[in-house]
Amino acid sequence: MAPAEEEVKMLLHTVFDAKTSQQSLDASYALSDLVSQRLGYGALEEYNVLAEIKKAALDKKSGARRESAMILLGALFERLPPQLRVTEIIFLQPGGSVALALDALADKGAVVRESAQYALDALFGNLSSEALVIGLLPVLVDYLERNASKWQGTVAALQLLGKMAEKARVGMESKEVEKNKEVLRESMGKRLARLIPIVEAGMHHLKAEVSKEANKTMTSLTTLLSNDDVAPRVPLLIQTMQNPSSATLQKAIHALSQTTFVAIVTSPVLALLTPLLERSLNTPTTSQEVLRQTVVVVENLTKLVHDPLEARAFLPKLRPGVKGVEDRASQPEVRELAMRAVEVIDKAMGDGRNGSAAYAPTTIEEVRKILDQAMQRHGWSDTQPKDEVMLSTMKPYICGMACEDILLRELTRVIGCFEPYLRCVSNDPEIATSVAKDVQQHFVEEDHRRYGEPVREDSTEVEIVNTDFSLAYGGMLLLSHTNLRLLRGHRYGLCGRNGSGKTTLMRSIAEGKLEGFPSKDELRTCFVEHNQGEDADLSILEFVSKDPELAATGQERISEVLSEVGFTAGPTGRQQQKVGSLSGGWKMKLALARAMLMKADVLLLDEPTNHLDVGNVKWLQEYLKKHTEITSLIVSHDSGFLDEVCTDIYHYEGKKLVVYKGNLASFVKLKPEAKSYYTLSASNAQFKFPPPGILTGVKSMTRSIVRMTNVTYTYPGASKPSLHNVSCALSLSSRTAIIGQNGAGKSTLIKLLTGEVLPQEGRVEKHPNLRIGYIKQHALEHVEMHLEKTPNQYLQWRYANGDDREVLMKQTRVLTPEDRAQMDKFVDLGDGKGPRRIENLMGRQKYKKSFQYEVKWIGMLPKHNSQVSRETLLELGFNKLVQEFDDHEASREGLGFRELSPKVISKHFEDLGLDPEIANHNEISGLSGGQKVKVVLAGAMWNNPHLLVLDEPTNFLDRDSLGGLAVAIRDFKGGVVMISHNDEFVGALCPEQWHVADGRVTHKGHLAVIADRFEESRPSSGPGSSVVSSATASAINSGAEDGDDMKFKSKKKKKLTRNQIKEREVRRKLRHIEWLNSPKGTPHPLDTDDEA
Repeated sequence: MAPAEEEVKMLLHTVFDAKTSQQSLDASYALSDLVSQRLGYGALEEYNVLAEIKKAALDKKSGARRESAMILLGALFERLPPQLRVTEIIFLQPGGSVALALDALADKGAVVRESAQYALDALFGNLSSEALVIGLLPVLVDYLERNASKWQGTVAALQLLGKMAEKARVGMESKEVEKNKEVLRESMGKRLARLIPIVEAGMHHLKAEVSKEANKTMTSLTTLLSNDDVAPRVPLLIQTMQNPSSATLQKAIHALSQTTFVAIVTSPVLALLTPLLERSLNTPTTSQEVLRQTVVVVENLTKLVHDPLEARAFLPKLRPGVKGVEDRASQPEVRELAMRAVEVIDKAMGDGRNGSAAYAPTTIEEVRKILDQAMQRHGWSDTQPKDEVMLSTMKPYICGMACEDILLRELTRVIGCFEPYLRCVSNDPEIATSVAKDVQQHFVEEDHRRYGEPVREDSTEVEIVNTDFSLAYGGMLLLSHTNLRLLRGHRYGLCGRNGSGKTTLMRSIAEGKLEGFPSKDELRTCFVEHNQGEDADLSILEFVSKDPELAATGQERISEVLSEVGFTAGPTGRQQQKVGSLSGGWKMKLALARAMLMKADVLLLDEPTNHLDVGNVKWLQEYLKKHTEITSLIVSHDSGFLDEVCTDIYHYEGKKLVVYKGNLASFVKLKPEAKSYYTLSASNAQFKFPPPGILTGVKSMTRSIVRMTNVTYTYPGASKPSLHNVSCALSLSSRTAIIGQNGAGKSTLIKLLTGEVLPQEGRVEKHPNLRIGYIKQHALEHVEMHLEKTPNQYLQWRYANGDDREVLMKQTRVLTPEDRAQMDKFVDLGDGKGPRRIENLMGRQKYKKSFQYEVKWIGMLPKHNSQVSRETLLELGFNKLVQEFDDHEASREGLGFRELSPKVISKHFEDLGLDPEIANHNEISGLSGGQKVKVVLAGAMWNNPHLLVLDEPTNFLDRDSLGGLAVAIRDFKGGVVMISHNDEFVGALCPEQWHVADGRVTHKGHLAVIADRFEESRPSSGPGSSVVSSATASAINSGAEDGDDMKFKSKKKKKLTRNQIKEREVRRKLRHIEWLNSPKGTPHPLDTDDEA
């Protein structure tokens, strides 16, 4: 017997016959070291080490031998793979050592189970990402598919699957660790189609422990999706797998149909959703409505599958079902949708002739062929026979690992898939290294041939920033181990969905918190944003001079730069105006002037075109293009601006920043899915506005519901009025854009219309029951006092008492000393009861063409309350009291059917494009600008307003949300008036325009407003007004309808025939049915046929 064999046998004897576990463990480690350092991998087979382990593990009579077998297996798993990589292949054979350890977990001895678990953990920890997928995963799948497996082993196999998925989760560890995770995540994701059915079968296992573990594993596997659209639906989808009834399936399909799919759909998402969709399509009892939803989901998903190879792997399973719906569905609408879906599926599967899909993916056979050629070139032939056998077993394994890296284009990892394994079976380690390098070089060249070589930078370019970093906000990882490289004079557009972290990145750079970014001493960086709220009483010149960063700059130079930007010098110039009086556009120009004075090397521009009119946007474009020494990083939703200015685009892709040469148009050609940054029509976001409800007495969409008559307004301290002698009106059908230069008075006009400020001359009237949804120019003002609340809590606070608290905070509702004095006045109604003081208004009812109010008197019992007409109260000077009560009634009417519960509020936020998870759990302070605007929008729409007033709604919203908002406004049944410099947005929505210039308002376009009395209950039978102008009095502002004597004669009603009465009844029934089908909260329509 050879000395080595004798030594191995002696150690095996010690391992299995040791008196204590520690002795067995010591002998196991000694044997492992002997194999790794002297004998090599061949000793495991040659000296029957694995056979002895198996024999001892199956010894039912001796628990000690079974424990020793697992101890030795654990020692081998722990010590051998790091030293001899080839031993992985020996251990990871189907039905081999891993299966033995899994079966041992069913042992009745706790020490045996502990040792087996230790062995599995040791092996798992020693495997690379590629080895886990190519080696361990098939072994686990094989074990789980075996019917003879013990349930404890099945639980452990499921745990290992879940552990692999958890290991692949994105985190904040080192770059190398995160790269390993990424490879594991992508590789496992491609295999989900195989894994999900196996784990789903485990969810229905008769053993409760297996079922419970399968549920956990399925949850872990879904983290591989990396798809923000599907992620919120995952718990419901898992529940549907767990309880596969028609009810749960219907619920899942409904939830998916309510999902706005935006992100690219990859094979992991298809692997999860295809079985559910297939089941829905092929179940005979599926209702027509669920079939319709299923077909819509299939179409929406398919449109976002960009890889024809992935499409051809999954969509053939869905196509027959969709085709069946097209052929057999009973409803024409469903058949039409199915026909459209079939066309989209066929187009998606295509022939793979576009872009990178023109090349077939690299296969294991191809890699093996290249490996054989490299080995032949380097004279690989003189290996030992045992090594030749091992080599033939090893090739599929190492070529499989390399193939994963090649497909993921991680070519630097290819050497690691070959070299350590080939060294174990080669007599010359140098040859093994050369062969590995040869194979890698071949595939690097092949990658360049397919996808092009990396662009070589111009040698004259100056690099000012090159840093690798990760970025998180709160508990949310935004960017993981990504690179930011900036070249001097380049202008970079930063593109990504709302909430992806664009402004957070900018702010981190500005505050010096981004790791690796040069400090302000090395690189002057200036963050240009909308924020001059503080020091509002300072003049513009004082405000800039006071900036500590500009202390060294003389006032003369400051004044000169301010003049360049448009702030005129001199005692009466714009430089002497107060900062608080500036409009949004001038505030942005002030921020840009500050950046110019700082002589910034890097400009961080966050929505620079917000509030800027066309002329100023043009000025900013020229300024940025002219200063080639300044590098700019720009976040903007203005596609025209990015097209004109940008030299490069940085795009958020899967928690990475990817750079593309050229402007936005060039970027969209390369990434068609980014078209939504470029055009409204390509938007994927969907907003749903609630119906406005009925406005008492207004039966025509064109009747005026708010109007201004001869209004003049001057800001305190200003020398001339902002608006002079303005008259205008709005109706439920209004789609009005207010247009003018920065500082012309557009926002002032809106504030007067909504009651934010009071006119010094003229009148502003509105329907007593009118509800207005108002979003200010600086939209975030609405939520700035509630940053510690979640969006859900903010909405509950705002409407907690049945009133909109923001309405009560308006200037028109605040009681002045004059108003308090008015409340102390004694009133004599001439009813013989003498003078009394009003305490409050208690109620309101219709009275002739107006209202009368129930008045409660101070010091008198309720039985002495009086009914006083609206006109009398207004004459007596109780305008604010009447207005406050009208607001309360209007709000009560709007909120009467809204349930202020977190669940209903979540749904409301979802309708307006904000993820319910964010709405319920994230504080407002942590939201992006775009998400805060959605919170403000949801707050304004909660009480079902009749008139939506939007001051610069396009600021802060990304392109997706912009398109969704445009569609929602188009479909809204109430009136809309907006200020916006976004020509595309205004042109698509507003046929009517009010041009504000020099304090006057000129009306252009078609105006469909009927000048009628607000409280008039009968429909107008006279002609409507044509154009309302501040220059010429129209029927609305002439005061013609102020008296009861209207300018037309009423037509007498004719007696209806029997047929006409029948038709009227039919119309009434249809109205009632329509109301029954309307969303909860819609008031019942008046039972009148006047408008018919």
